[in-house]
Amino acid sequence: MILNPLGHTGLQVSALGFGAMHINDERTTEAEAGALLNHVLDVGINLIDTARGYGLSEERIGRHLSARRTEFILSTKVGYGVEGVPDWTYDCIVQGVERALRLMKTDWLDIVHLHSCPLHVLEQGDVVRALNDCRTAGKLRVAAYSGDNAEIDFAIASGAFGSLQTSVSLCDQAHLQHRAARADHAGIGVIAKRPLAGAVWRHAKRPVDSAEGQYWDRFRAMGLIAQEDWADVALRFAAFHTGVASAIVGTAKPANLQRNLEAVERGPLPGELVVAIRAAFDRHGDAWTGLI
Repeated sequence: MILNPLGHTGLQVSALGFGAMHINDERTTEAEAGALLNHVLDVGINLIDTARGYGLSEERIGRHLSARRTEFILSTKVGYGVEGVPDWTYDCIVQGVERALRLMKTDWLDIVHLHSCPLHVLEQGDVVRALNDCRTAGKLRVAAYSGDNAEIDFAIASGAFGSLQTSVSLCDQAHLQHRAARADHAGIGVIAKRPLAGAVWRHAKRPVDSAEGQYWDRFRAMGLIAQEDWADVALRFAAFHTGVASAIVGTAKPANLQRNLEAVERGPLPGELVVAIRAAFDRHGDAWTGLI
């Protein structure tokens, strides 16, 4: 597995990361979740990404991977859902970090993101200060932000975050157009979320989900030449041609994980295809913003 530096954080992350959202409920049994999580590490993926809002995900990571804690980079997200504490407050961030430490049975978290925190809350400063206070206290290594658009602009300019997680895919290139160079100049690591854009090429009809519906519209409007395997093309585009350190893909199915591994192993796309993908998106200018 290719390892990339995560900005100036000192962390090295695998080019393919594992999104643990899909092991979040009883549709995946405890045994299946444990086997998949351990398999992720066995094949060389070292970045596992979860969140407070992902149901059983954090608890299962703690249950099945705590004995292998030194083998992987652990990323989670906070800001909401702490019992008895208002969302998006100083106390919510601190207690959210402490809750994640307990659930995942670890003494430290590698990366903690403010999870789609609204811009006006970021600007007030309390949640940013709370996250960095937790970092100073040794509870986490990298204070990060997960989101898009104006919030990402603020996160880059603030100097308060060592890493970002933002939407990057062939259908979502706003970060490449407007922010990637600034993040790189500031030494801020970038993790791509939704690199497969919901795999909208699979759908004959427009998906009901808001973001996937918009990605479906974009994919059709881009008018790209048909490819034999769009999932392969999309993942290789996000992983190798966007300046991201890791592209996070979630699945509960070992077969899907294997296909993702094989795609990354094939390496970068041909240059002419990359040029075509970027040109097809750029024709729509600033009309296509980042989608959460």
